[in-house]
Amino acid sequence: MSADASSKPEADAPLSERLEENEQTIREVFRNCYDVVFRRIQIYGQINALLVYMDGLVDTKSLDNVLLKPWMLESPPNEWKDQEAADSMLEQQLVAVSKTTSAKSINEIVNGILSANVVILTDGAKRAVIADLKGFEHRAVEEPSNEITIRGPREGFTENLNVNTSMLRRKIQSPRLKMESVTVGSLSKTTVVISYIEGIAKESVVEEVRKRISQIQIDTVLGGNFIEEFIEDHPFTLFPQIQNTERPDIVAAYLAERKVAVFVDGTPFVLIAPCTLWNAFQSADDYYERFLYATMIRWLRMVLIIGSLYLPSMYVAVTTFHPQLLPANFLLSITSAREGVPFPAVIEAFLMEFLFEGLREAGIRMPRPTGSAISIVGALVIGQAAVEAGIVSAPMVIVVSITGIASLITPRYSMGIAFRMLRFPMLIFSGLFGLYGIAMATLFLHIHLTNLESFGVPYLSPVSPLTKSDLKDILIRAPRWSMNTLPSSGSKRNGFRFPQGQRRGSQGDDLE
Repeated sequence: MSADASSKPEADAPLSERLEENEQTIREVFRNCYDVVFRRIQIYGQINALLVYMDGLVDTKSLDNVLLKPWMLESPPNEWKDQEAADSMLEQQLVAVSKTTSAKSINEIVNGILSANVVILTDGAKRAVIADLKGFEHRAVEEPSNEITIRGPREGFTENLNVNTSMLRRKIQSPRLKMESVTVGSLSKTTVVISYIEGIAKESVVEEVRKRISQIQIDTVLGGNFIEEFIEDHPFTLFPQIQNTERPDIVAAYLAERKVAVFVDGTPFVLIAPCTLWNAFQSADDYYERFLYATMIRWLRMVLIIGSLYLPSMYVAVTTFHPQLLPANFLLSITSAREGVPFPAVIEAFLMEFLFEGLREAGIRMPRPTGSAISIVGALVIGQAAVEAGIVSAPMVIVVSITGIASLITPRYSMGIAFRMLRFPMLIFSGLFGLYGIAMATLFLHIHLTNLESFGVPYLSPVSPLTKSDLKDILIRAPRWSMNTLPSSGSKRNGFRFPQGQRRGSQGDDLE
């Protein structure tokens, strides 16, 4: 063992009765940490004490008003007689903080300091008091920019874990809403909360989530993706098996549908498992608008998302291998537009798709005031210049533009990325084999989706395998009063949202 290693204090060593020795040990642990504050005081002028906390993570106003001022300016209580009485009263009566714990080792004290708490050590005591006085800055609650709704709530999660869990508690005011805390990350010590509704969530899914998170071995956790990549079933697929959202109402709705949510401290995105393909077509506004309008918009969303996957490859296949499928006038128009273009249609499509994706990425990464303007102007200028220069044809620019607009309609960003990336292999198959290649690629895609699972739930459920009772919220959004069963419910006790047979009468009366 080296000299440096031998000089380090034992992390799990018990506290000493001597305050100076404890202070020296803690200072050695936090050596070269300028933001750790050591404050020596005397409680009621009789007992020496030491306060240790992280500067910037503690509410110093509460620290002054709740602890320091009363101990320095007020007279001691009558029971304050000796050291033993003072130690017993410290945590029970003299620390006016709602949440306190005791610590008997250096390791507990270090963890308490790093968790934004105030540690109180007194001379002659073998235990310390950890007071919860967190007070660091955090972002205010505001509407998520990626999940905007017309009629839904205007609130979203923040980077503060306690704020996020409290927002969910306001949505589901039931003791059956459980929140289990786990610490992940050997360096970051990130708090991860597993949330579910007892009696509704599938116990097998909850247990699997617990198991996978407990097995994570990583040094730092800085976001939800750090957890997601460790617990997903199939890491080498384009399709996400865990959904993420910033909206408390979406999390509450999914928990009521037997799913499990995972909160990660330091990120506003909450993970939801299991996830299916149909989540790509569902938006929060589907449940805040009337069901007829929501169904129409969902159909439009499905047509455009699927069209964004197939439109460029269909254009390439038809113009290259199957021109006889087009009307004569339309074929002549496309042929005249492509006259003089030096590249085949598949190369054209690849060039324009890469250009469009590059412009979209540039618009995201650039400053917000100029990003959208530059991406729009860039698309117009480059597209027009490419057509006039004869590098690409005008029909190809139209096809790629429609495809790009259609791909933006998906309400789930991670699911939209999967469809965007699939366009390129679909173009390769169409450029090599025409419509037969598209059919072949579609068959491979269906086989792949059929083999996917998310925490034991088939990725295409409830369509494959078929569960008729769950189809009311897949291809359509059925009326609220008709969706009276929980998804894939096999339990008679918890299978219904409200009494069986409840219907709406023609005059708006509830009928049994």
